[in-house]
Amino acid sequence: MDINQTEEQQVEAIKKFWHDNGNSIIAGLIIGLGGFIGYNLYQDHKLEQETAIADAYQAVVEKAAEDSSTFTQSAREFIEANGDSGYVSLTALALAKTAADAKDWPEAAKQLSLAAEKAQAEGIKSIALVRLARVLIQQEKYTEALDVLAKPMAASFVAAIEELKGDVYLAQDKKELARNAYQAALDAEGQAGNQALQMKLDDLAESVNL
Repeated sequence: MDINQTEEQQVEAIKKFWHDNGNSIIAGLIIGLGGFIGYNLYQDHKLEQETAIADAYQAVVEKAAEDSSTFTQSAREFIEANGDSGYVSLTALALAKTAADAKDWPEAAKQLSLAAEKAQAEGIKSIALVRLARVLIQQEKYTEALDVLAKPMAASFVAAIEELKGDVYLAQDKKELARNAYQAALDAEGQAGNQALQMKLDDLAESVNL
């Protein structure tokens, strides 16, 4: 479940957390999450509550860095205790990554659905939905994947959405729809291009011409 370039640009800090789990990255992530708190939107007692949740979240991710075997349980306990916090979506994304690494696709889909539901930022919600679509494709749940891809997402995810639509249509042997979707994905990426995506389109064109 590789993250495409658009997603990397949206949440580089989160991607680094998945790959590194370093203390410096965790600290940077916690600082970056200050936007979720929104000082001007909360009373003092609410800020104190959010600070406590942030501390709890930091403890969870530090456990992931120190001992991955205890991370899943700690993360689930955090979600249960902080169901209304924006941190829940990030924790669910981490649980989904762990499940996907273990090829536990139903659990990954469950956590990604939760991440999308609880996300308080459009970019985080879009990431969760795109990853959920990928998991559903992995499970060959193509109709459900298309339903997810039809949900509102950030404009910068158009290329990822269209490419995944192309993957679904290709799996369903709907080659013309797949070609249109891949072309739309390339058009959305503009000059940046995507060599892997271009190869998909070229391979599809060759198969159609055979």
